[in-house]
Amino acid sequence: MRVYLAPGASGNLAWLDPWAAGLTDAGRAVTLLRLPRGRAEAAIGAYRRSVPDIPGSAIGGQSFGGRVASLLAAESTPAGLICLSYPLHPPGRQADWERRTTHWPAIDCPVLLLSGESDPFARIDLLREAVGQLSRATLVTYPRIGHGLNRVRGAALGAIIGWMERLDQ
Repeated sequence: MRVYLAPGASGNLAWLDPWAAGLTDAGRAVTLLRLPRGRAEAAIGAYRRSVPDIPGSAIGGQSFGGRVASLLAAESTPAGLICLSYPLHPPGRQADWERRTTHWPAIDCPVLLLSGESDPFARIDLLREAVGQLSRATLVTYPRIGHGLNRVRGAALGAIIGWMERLDQ
């Protein structure tokens, strides 16, 4: 199963290169996607056009890229959804978390969320509550890690690879 990943709003494809390399070393085909800047809802079409076989693919990304992939997964069911540091709310605006997850109940595929427990974009208690809206979710968290997961990339890649192996069965 091919994996499609998109970067965060302030990131670029080079940020995802080590993630793609780790997945490729584990035997996964990976395609990195560029998305237009702006509102996540406006980038869904670009993500959709970049994935020729959504039902046979795992889609996801870092922060903004994962949010766009989640919006697409609510419309077109992929084989799986991978969210690295999902942006549950802007820093200091925790009340926005419900708005950013209104589409989650419509997601009907396995979902893997990886998040730092000190992420200013996803207060961990709110993220744990929000995950209850997903019917098939796995949440993996990392203590003392903020919005980027590069410090725990090896462990996070291991979680992704193990999760994908379970999807293959």
